[in-house]
Amino acid sequence: MINSVSIVAGGLVGHFTGKLFKPEQREMLNKTCGISVLFIAIAGAMEGMLRIEGAKISSGRSMLVVLCLAIGTIIGELIGIEKAFERFGEWLKAKTGNSKDAGFVNAFVTASLTVSIGAMAIMGAIQDGLLNDYSTLAVKSVLDFIIIAVMTSSMGRGCAFSAIPVFVFEGCITLLARLVSPVMTATAIAYLSLIGSILIFCIGLNLVWGKKVNVANMLPAVLLAILAAYLPWRS
Repeated sequence: MINSVSIVAGGLVGHFTGKLFKPEQREMLNKTCGISVLFIAIAGAMEGMLRIEGAKISSGRSMLVVLCLAIGTIIGELIGIEKAFERFGEWLKAKTGNSKDAGFVNAFVTASLTVSIGAMAIMGAIQDGLLNDYSTLAVKSVLDFIIIAVMTSSMGRGCAFSAIPVFVFEGCITLLARLVSPVMTATAIAYLSLIGSILIFCIGLNLVWGKKVNVANMLPAVLLAILAAYLPWRS
């Protein structure tokens, strides 16, 4: 609930401050937001792939990345996750009186993926459900407030409605925390963070250069990353 409220609040702030900018300024702000997302994602991905061994820096988990993304994308394309997101966005657009907002669906989908993908959402919800400790979600809420405020000011009010999938996603994990927590080992969290960071990188690409990647169709890669933690392999 805290995370969802922070997203709505960020959306409201972004909606009113966005009116102060000219179209070209909002476009530049959108690209700036995308560049920020790219570097955040790169940092997360490098943390998962690079390791220091003595005086050398070596990389690993490349096979994990390739297999999870390739197989996950095939599954997502066959299921049509991106289209399902867009249909829900179109439904929200009509029901909330935003039919004239041409960018509503893209803003909703982009923002939803940005604030839903990542280890903080899953681990924060598990901690909340098991220990009544919402500190991780509280920190995430502050970050999401800033992210959504910036995205809404440049992309439109559709970003604020990303509170809905976040509420459902984190709420379900919180309620099912006792079932999910044994699965989320340290390795599973590390793999999840790595693949999640790469998906966030793809979101940044779409923000800077226009939609190039159907990121929602890549979401099964996150589940595959968790499953990969239980395979007897070295990445």
